[in-house]
Amino acid sequence: MTEKLSNEWEERFRAVEENYKRICDGIARAAADSSRKPEEITLLAATKTVPVEVINHSIALGISHIGENRVQELCEKYDGYASVDVQFIGHLQTNKVRQIISKVSLIQSVDSLHLAQEVSRQAVKAAKQQDILLEVNIGREENKSGVLPEALPELLEQVAVLPALHIRGLMAIPPADAAKSETIRFFSRMTQYFIDIKNKSMDNVNMDYLSMGMSADYEDAIRAGANMVRVGSALYGARVYR
Repeated sequence: MTEKLSNEWEERFRAVEENYKRICDGIARAAADSSRKPEEITLLAATKTVPVEVINHSIALGISHIGENRVQELCEKYDGYASVDVQFIGHLQTNKVRQIISKVSLIQSVDSLHLAQEVSRQAVKAAKQQDILLEVNIGREENKSGVLPEALPELLEQVAVLPALHIRGLMAIPPADAAKSETIRFFSRMTQYFIDIKNKSMDNVNMDYLSMGMSADYEDAIRAGANMVRVGSALYGARVYR
């Protein structure tokens, strides 16, 4: 039984190694297509449902940034991570901010003033400056979080003055059922928002990261302007929910 489990781990580790190489090649290809260098693109491994052992193997391969979607899972796995930058990329409820504020370098999913105010309050209590991205509901989906594009300028101004917060960029997830051509249009629209905000030179707002693109479309996202992609199943395999 032990030998069988060992073989299963080895097979999974090998699959991650092959996938990681394939993803790195894809990033390099897309970066070249957009006249950039691969090192200008941040690969963030989306680790929802992925065991710590597999995450740590990917860290040993070169993964330096990971993102968790769920607060409880992040907290349960946190002490087991090898040395790595941990970010939060999922929908965040205000009553759970305090559980992750000391554990993450970047919260990518701030989508309202109410949430930003709570992140600010908890960051002040923790005596840290919390980097955040503002999540944009680029597809205007009713059941998806994110600020609507027309409300983004006002939210930027409101959040930029909150203590202990630093806006570092934007994040978006286009509709999952969109055709490829439509997804690319969503990516291009996000890039234009990103550029427009950067050109305004707002206090406490730095457009350092445009986080968009996942396993199925990260190359298209990079070609459209993303400099951070969140890749999960293409790296670790299909998610297994327990």
